[in-house]
Amino acid sequence: MGSSQTTPATGAPVGVPLALCAVVVAMVSVQGGAAMGKQLFPAIGPEGATALRLLFASIILWMVWRPWRHWPTRAAWPSLLVYGVALGGMNLTFYMSLSRIPLGVAVALEFTGPLLLAVATSRRPRDFLYAGMAIAGVILLLPIHAMAAHLDLLGVAYALIAGVFWAVYILFGKRSSSAAPGGSVAAIGMLVAMLVAFPAGVAQAGTALLSPALLPVAIGVAILSSAIPYSLEMIALKRLPAQTFSILMSGEPAMGAIFGLLVLQEHLSANQWVAIALIVTASVGTSLSAAREHAAPGS
Repeated sequence: MGSSQTTPATGAPVGVPLALCAVVVAMVSVQGGAAMGKQLFPAIGPEGATALRLLFASIILWMVWRPWRHWPTRAAWPSLLVYGVALGGMNLTFYMSLSRIPLGVAVALEFTGPLLLAVATSRRPRDFLYAGMAIAGVILLLPIHAMAAHLDLLGVAYALIAGVFWAVYILFGKRSSSAAPGGSVAAIGMLVAMLVAFPAGVAQAGTALLSPALLPVAIGVAILSSAIPYSLEMIALKRLPAQTFSILMSGEPAMGAIFGLLVLQEHLSANQWVAIALIVTASVGTSLSAAREHAAPGS
């Protein structure tokens, strides 16, 4: 596979800089789209917003990538289906959390899924320290002590469930990325995700989903939150190990908090900013630790 080749000067895998840029752009895009998507909630609820987002994202991805030209083999479909179901579950539960808690907090709680996945697949003792930092950040966010700001517990639960789906998405996205070109895999996975989430959207919003006034925002959300980032993430997953991909997303919680503040006027407490900083620091630490291990002789 071309991504396993190395340059003569550095020995770095060809395509790794492209993968790193893809992850950064995906993070910015998905958080901007999440902030925009929350503005649909008053009209159609989080379930309806998820349904429209995934519907239009699926249409866009199929038009762009035309996955029928690179149809996966039968053996690849079990992983592809799990990838798509995880994608749908992640989107639905994240939006449901977003309807109850601030964007930055929701992203931070959701992010514990891939972070703990990175730690679980690590053999480095120091990574358990980083896991402890992330857990401490989550505890700071939970409304179970006097210093914590009020948070809806159901919203917290939805965000943590979204984190589990995110970890599954990473694992099976990596497996699926070898079945076909990355864009084709993203398109197929998005269609499965839409089929998972759309019934909940119809049950919640009904005919309100057909409102023409919602279409421009819904299409914008689909492009920013799904079509762009998931295509870029499949490019990254094809070139990076699942663990490396997980820990490269370390800027997600801070990015979500910034977009929540700028777009949604969601002002977090000092305690919540500290918690987000702990989770981001834990991820950065895990990333640096992994980089040192890969650079060690004989690794």
